[in-house]
Amino acid sequence: MRGRPGVRALDAPAVMVPAVGALAACAAVAAGMWPGVRPLDALGAVLLVGVHVPLVLLRRHPGPALAALVVLALPYHLMQYQHHALVPAEVIAMFGYAVLGRRVRVVLSVAGFLLLTCVVGMAMRAGGSSVREQIAVIEGVVAVAIAVQVWRGHRARVAAITERAERAERTREEEARRRVAEERLRIARDLHDLLAHSITVIGVQAGAAAHLVRGDRPLDRDELGEALASIAATCRDARTELRGTLQVLRGTEAGPPEILPGVTAIAGLAEAARATGLRVALDDAEIGTLPPEVGVAAYRIVQEALTNVVKHAAASAVSVGLAREREGLVVRVADDGRGPSGGTPEGFGVLGMIERARSIGGTLDAGAGDGGGFVVTAVLPVKDSAPVGP
Repeated sequence: MRGRPGVRALDAPAVMVPAVGALAACAAVAAGMWPGVRPLDALGAVLLVGVHVPLVLLRRHPGPALAALVVLALPYHLMQYQHHALVPAEVIAMFGYAVLGRRVRVVLSVAGFLLLTCVVGMAMRAGGSSVREQIAVIEGVVAVAIAVQVWRGHRARVAAITERAERAERTREEEARRRVAEERLRIARDLHDLLAHSITVIGVQAGAAAHLVRGDRPLDRDELGEALASIAATCRDARTELRGTLQVLRGTEAGPPEILPGVTAIAGLAEAARATGLRVALDDAEIGTLPPEVGVAAYRIVQEALTNVVKHAAASAVSVGLAREREGLVVRVADDGRGPSGGTPEGFGVLGMIERARSIGGTLDAGAGDGGGFVVTAVLPVKDSAPVGP
């Protein structure tokens, strides 16, 4: 496996050997100039240099390097050679293992305990001022070991914090994408319901007006005026709803409350359907006060269901019922038309109604009626959904 060029360069003996050799030379000079209890002789020099040799392999093999250094350092200290000379090598080995090794806490604790026991024992045997000097050495080694542990713990905490921050950022991005997708779907449903219904009603009304103009019988100006007035009213309602939808899309204020339709506007849908020639029976008595989201969902479901009746059903009559039951608000639209050939109509209409009902925790069923025609039944949950009545 190929590693990074920088790491391989640091691992090369050509780089490590001169650095370790310089460190060993400095340690030998210190031990020779300040011998302490026992002057540095040939055996001491061999042990001192041997302690530094494992540092060459510290990066690639931190565990064996630290173990070899401790094994060679113990006899050096036991023979009462200059203890201070090995402190830099011991500190470097401990720090390197803390950065690169495994089971750091246990290994460093064992190595530090062995060195500490050795130095304390020899210092107590020497007595006098040597005790104070060796205690200073011990304090230095222990301080470095503690500092290494603190640094290692800090690095682990920083890594954990960084990972949590990255995970939180990914979660926020996923949540933002999910919200964008949901908002786009909601806007698509609103535009579909609004435009499909309005265009369908306008098309039927315009066809009726054209039939009046082209018919053989004398033109009835009042009847033509009513047809054109219905088209104008449908255009005004569509413009109002479209403005509300565009305000949501642009992120502006929702606007006046009347822009968001509710169950009170269903009567207008029934009237518009009657203008196309359908007989519409509306039963919305005693449904009580509904949350805005339930009212909007009920309005859109009835709107889409009536649009499908006008476009596809070839029906002469349709009934629209809204009732409060224990399950919530029950919306039912049934026609006496031919019904879909495959059981459910094609297109996005029924799918949009199902999605709209599910968006507030409700359900919707659509299919052929028992006596023919097509029936849409939606159950929309409402808090305190007990029936309203005397």
